Amino acid sequence: MSPPSSLQLVVNGESRTLTGPATLVDVLRQLGLDPRAVVVEHNRVIVRRADLGGAPVRDGDVIEIVHFVGGG
Repeated sequence: MSPPSSLQLVVNGESRTLTGPATLVDVLRQLGLDPRAVVVEHNRVIVRRADLGGAPVRDGDVIEIVHFVGGG
């Protein structure tokens, strides 16, 4: 198994360095977000929640995350 490396990503318009290799679920966990409470766009494609764990993230990818907030 290869050692972790760093990934340079753009998340919600902000440059971020995260640990890779990673899937979208890994990215959400590194950011402290619950995959059940967000919608993820990966390189301009919305990814179904069931597919987040199988979607690999590569250096230079662009990710947009919308976080749902409850209230009334």
